[in-house]
Amino acid sequence: MSAQTKDVLEKYPSYQATIGIEVHVQLKTKSKIFCGCSNNFGDEPNSNICQVCAGYPGTLPVLNKKVVDFAIMAGLAADCTITPKTDFARKHYMYPDLPKNYQVTQDDNPICQNGHITIELEDGSEKQIRILRMHMEEDAGKNIHTTLGTSLVDLNRAGTPLLEIVSQPDIATAQEARAYLMRLRSIVQYLGISDADMEKGSFRADVNVSVKKKEATQLGTRVEVKNINSFKYIGQAIDYEIERHITMLETGETMRMETRLWDSKNNKTFFMRSKEETADYRYFTEPDLPLIVIDDAWIENLRKQLPELPHHKLARFQKEYGLSGYETAILVDTQERADFFEAAAKAGAPAKPIANWMLRNLLSFLNESKLSLTESPVTPHHLAALVNEIEQGTINNKIAQDVFAEMAATGKMPAIIIEEKDLKQVGSSDELEAIVKKIVEDNPDSVAKLKAGQDRVLGFFVGQVMKATQGKANPVVINELLKKYLG
Repeated sequence: MSAQTKDVLEKYPSYQATIGIEVHVQLKTKSKIFCGCSNNFGDEPNSNICQVCAGYPGTLPVLNKKVVDFAIMAGLAADCTITPKTDFARKHYMYPDLPKNYQVTQDDNPICQNGHITIELEDGSEKQIRILRMHMEEDAGKNIHTTLGTSLVDLNRAGTPLLEIVSQPDIATAQEARAYLMRLRSIVQYLGISDADMEKGSFRADVNVSVKKKEATQLGTRVEVKNINSFKYIGQAIDYEIERHITMLETGETMRMETRLWDSKNNKTFFMRSKEETADYRYFTEPDLPLIVIDDAWIENLRKQLPELPHHKLARFQKEYGLSGYETAILVDTQERADFFEAAAKAGAPAKPIANWMLRNLLSFLNESKLSLTESPVTPHHLAALVNEIEQGTINNKIAQDVFAEMAATGKMPAIIIEEKDLKQVGSSDELEAIVKKIVEDNPDSVAKLKAGQDRVLGFFVGQVMKATQGKANPVVINELLKKYLG
């Protein structure tokens, strides 16, 4: 539970929040859902359009089978029931970026229904968030508002295949919402059906929040917050709405169904429009697309193609490698991280130190350098070799930090860096003994303080030995020798 939500709900213990989330996932197909135009982000505006996706009268759509495959795979990954006979519908509304004045989507017969996603809570327990439905649809175009006060329309995105995933209102806090969305994003990335890049808009969430008294049998008035483009902002928007709802209910104000937007500069939501009812869209069956019949053979063929999913990998990593739930959750969040970790572990180094170096050093370096794991100059073999140099006593952890920095800068293997820079640990007892003996003899006052019970002085002696050896002394040998000479 986020700190803000926890504080609000502790302040008003008689209230509870109910949250449902609708996620739009852009599917990573080569072409659009109903035509052969390229489905590629970032191209010159209006360069990937044709008469079909631009909504010319008289044109006919042709369904991209890959979109159906991807939808079925997502449904199987979430333990959904796959609808054997499914169809499309027209959803009518007018907006400049919707050239046909209707969106081709699915209505009361979605392709996937009644599944669930399992998330891990902060206390280590698990919770299932039920999936009401998943359905296929086309995306609209994009409005571009210029500084000159004009608006332009880019139809490159029009006809991009989407999978809308609608949860049941099973989410109670911002933390649960974030965990659910992160797990859902991981799943579609593992499946390879979407890059799920929130900055590019290929993973967009609309959050529905309501608040009620705990003893109430009906849910409170629902407010939707649309198109939030980061997990951080989603959590903040939920926190803000929960507090706003409770404050309004406490002061007797009337809650109304409405759609709101998130203002990330001022950390607040603001009114967009009154919430539409489903009837406003005047759904009817799309007459230009046939019924889709999905048989068992089609489903089973796709089931065989499913990879090991993040929640399964999480359980395996904890059991097989002895990692904590916290460590594993970060490692399996993306397929890239999980594959990198496992490749390093299989290269022959202990798993626990590899995880520590990945989480503490490697991910920080990549974040600062704005690099992905695939672009990292530190490969799984680099990291495994570094861990083995530490485990074998060639270098200590302090020197290893310098070796890692040099690996990241040059891409050299740790053994080469250690040799070139003469970083091999001073581990010989004979070599260190003379150094320790001299430091003890040169600091009688510190020896007296240590014997008088000032245990922190021991750190002074360790530091002096490290300084004398330029940080290359073996800490284990240092401690053994200090015990010998300090009693």
